[in-house]
Amino acid sequence: MTDNAKLIVDGKERSFGIVQGTKGERAIDLAGLREGGGLLTLDEGLGNTASCLSRITYINGEKGVLLYRGYPIEELAGKSSFVETAYLLIHGELPTRSELSVFSNRLNDSSLIHEDMRHFFVAFPKYAHPMGILATMVASLSTFYPVPDHLDPEAEEQFMANLISQVRTIAAFSYKKSIGEPTVYPSIKLRYVENFLNMMFSSPVKDYRQDPDIVRAVELFLILHADHEQNCSTSTVRLVGSSMANIYSVISAGISALWGPRHGGANQEVIQMLEHILATGTDPKTFIDRAKSRNARERLMGFGHRVYKSFDPRARILKQAYHQLLKKLKTADPLFEIAMQIEELALKDAYFIERNLYPNVDFYSGLILKAVGIPADMFTVLFAIGRVPGWLAHWREMVHAKEFRIARPRQIYIGPSERHYEPINSRGLKKCP
Repeated sequence: MTDNAKLIVDGKERSFGIVQGTKGERAIDLAGLREGGGLLTLDEGLGNTASCLSRITYINGEKGVLLYRGYPIEELAGKSSFVETAYLLIHGELPTRSELSVFSNRLNDSSLIHEDMRHFFVAFPKYAHPMGILATMVASLSTFYPVPDHLDPEAEEQFMANLISQVRTIAAFSYKKSIGEPTVYPSIKLRYVENFLNMMFSSPVKDYRQDPDIVRAVELFLILHADHEQNCSTSTVRLVGSSMANIYSVISAGISALWGPRHGGANQEVIQMLEHILATGTDPKTFIDRAKSRNARERLMGFGHRVYKSFDPRARILKQAYHQLLKKLKTADPLFEIAMQIEELALKDAYFIERNLYPNVDFYSGLILKAVGIPADMFTVLFAIGRVPGWLAHWREMVHAKEFRIARPRQIYIGPSERHYEPINSRGLKKCP
């Protein structure tokens, strides 16, 4: 506590401490507000509410800064791997060579799922969305790998490794199910991302040739999506985890929250927007002009961000990777040409510049995944694979916190005042409010 804030209600003054974070963020500690005077705070959307103290991720939306455990995202994207970044998020420090080897081997050893789980995939409808399959299968892992009520450190490490590793196996199996091909098992000879791509794209009649630029592009995608502070899905993980639900159910809840188009589904909507422009033959400039109208049906997806008021630092990194990948692949996909035109037009348009509506991470991530051959309905699944280490880091930080308790938000009731039950014959045709 470095200072105090004073609140005057009904002529009475109360004092509350101010908490200051490492990077200068300040928050009024209102923990005793209700007990001392019956007051609550109302913050719909929770945009001004800090739900926890955390050492994991720092965001400065005005300056476009993103740090994982204090490390700039630009440095991790340029020098780290996804597995190393996952270790950093969960354990708080970059691993030594021996620690990384132990962690990587544990992930490799944990990559198989129970063979009986293959029957579950058979039971899903042919065109079931991969996110629905992923959330269901992750929750079902608890029935094959029961979680004890109290996790010792070794068991905790193992269950976290199971989730980080098995989520990509489930994702690849769900994709193979959707296209009617046999599943491909993980290989001890391949690293994390290579293993996933091999399970996705190889088959008994066709080997998958690993392209280092594609592997690196997917690795970048996963690193940049590994954590992003208290977003909807991470807050869901903390909320569900606070009930001491088993770790698989907790991560399944995070996956379900991520599925929403306002969260993890945004990159898929970017591709759908581009496909709509292509299918209707709309000129990109005309589409942008329509999108600027207050009553427009069209929306320019992949631009702007609730947190970042300048360029999303993750978008800068993916933009460069995307352009490099296009040069390497030399693809003539018309969607990419439309995307390039929209990017160029919007970055020069005063309407978007004045409102800080820059291309965000979803704009480029969808394009990168399409460029490497990932189908659109798997985009959010890739997001989930990348985000699992961040969710686990927040779950672990929460359950080991000194003040750990179940989350219980309050509300302001605005419904009818007290009423009394009437027999059904005397209610007439009155409508419920």
